[in-house]
Amino acid sequence: MKTFIFDLDGVLVFTDKFHYQAWKKMADRLGIYFDEEINNRLRGVSRMESLEIILEKSTKKYSDEEKNDLAEEKNNYYRELLKSMTPEDVEPAVRRTLAELRGRGHKLAIGSSSKNTKFILRQTALMDEFDAISDGTNIIKSKPDPEVFLKAAFFVGDRPENCIVVEDAYAGIDAAKAGGMLAAGIGDAEHYEKTDYPLKKFEDILQIPNV
Repeated sequence: MKTFIFDLDGVLVFTDKFHYQAWKKMADRLGIYFDEEINNRLRGVSRMESLEIILEKSTKKYSDEEKNDLAEEKNNYYRELLKSMTPEDVEPAVRRTLAELRGRGHKLAIGSSSKNTKFILRQTALMDEFDAISDGTNIIKSKPDPEVFLKAAFFVGDRPENCIVVEDAYAGIDAAKAGGMLAAGIGDAEHYEKTDYPLKKFEDILQIPNV
């Protein structure tokens, strides 16, 4: 049996709009130009790395303490927006596919850089679907470093080479491959050259050979 490690945002749920709105609110307050094109550069990277990208447009230099305050400000905006999420924000096909994978005996884990992972899982009633959760609260390095996925494998007691990572971002696919895992790509990552299993839709996971 395989272990499936799922990225959260863009794979199981979609909170891109909330991230954008929260970063935009912070950037507007600081008078820093921010648009959806810049926002696309933030996909799959950590909060602090995202902040650094946004601050490229700033004429002011910020101290580490100020940067930490800005990251916390953005996260507070974001968490307020997340409170509107419900179980209805998870597609029925996602729940059916997870149930089928579990029924076939596979282990399921989360591998997300977000520190809000558990909050989102609780809001959407997904928490009980997974054997382990590796997220931004237990890692030092963000994707494309494989740490978050390697810890997910460790938490479920499986070897990296027996794991399949499901990701929508190039950085996530890079992280999976760096960790010695197979990678299934959905969304933007479907056509990435490093993707082992391109997925047009989430339930295509069930068509992966030997799954």
